[in-house]
Amino acid sequence: MKYDSIILDIDGTLWNTTEIVAEAWNKAIEVSEYNVKTCTAEILKKEFGKPMDVIARDLWPSLTGSDQAKLLELCCKYEQEYLEKNENDITFPKVVNTIKELSSKIDFYIVSNCQCGYIELMMKKTGLTPYIKDFESFGATGKQKGDNIKLIIKRNNLKKPVYVGDTQGDCDACKASGVDFIFAEYGFGQVNSCTARISSFDQLSLIYR
Repeated sequence: MKYDSIILDIDGTLWNTTEIVAEAWNKAIEVSEYNVKTCTAEILKKEFGKPMDVIARDLWPSLTGSDQAKLLELCCKYEQEYLEKNENDITFPKVVNTIKELSSKIDFYIVSNCQCGYIELMMKKTGLTPYIKDFESFGATGKQKGDNIKLIIKRNNLKKPVYVGDTQGDCDACKASGVDFIFAEYGFGQVNSCTARISSFDQLSLIYR
């Protein structure tokens, strides 16, 4: 399996922000005008990987679409602040070193269903900015993950990319975009099919030779 590029998911693949994000979102809910249930890290693990508007509908079904969007915007504001202040290492084991080591042999990209600014924040906090060639998000394009994978492929003239993710949504996006899928089984979800699977991130070094 000789690939010319690796496209990465973030949450459940590179790091786990769910504890921090739950705390941030609950603070946003507390100061907001909306009477909705708070969330937990376990709830967010089931939601992360979905487009942001879908997460808002899942978490706050009693709100109108416009109110869901307003609350989500507030939650993301607090999330950004909490993640900026976080000093703990929340990356999965060997993620950063593996990307740095492999980047001399293969190019890395990121496609996530996150909001604008989240990928940039992750790269800054982990020191991975120099090692990621390009990235795309739902927040930037409003497109589904499969379409954003296609955008990255076209924009960078990729011939044989592979995507690494941890949910069925990632698997479906790979099928829609026609790329191979490596399942990070240490992450948040389960999948019904994959090209290969890894139990730790550094196993990418074995898959890509």
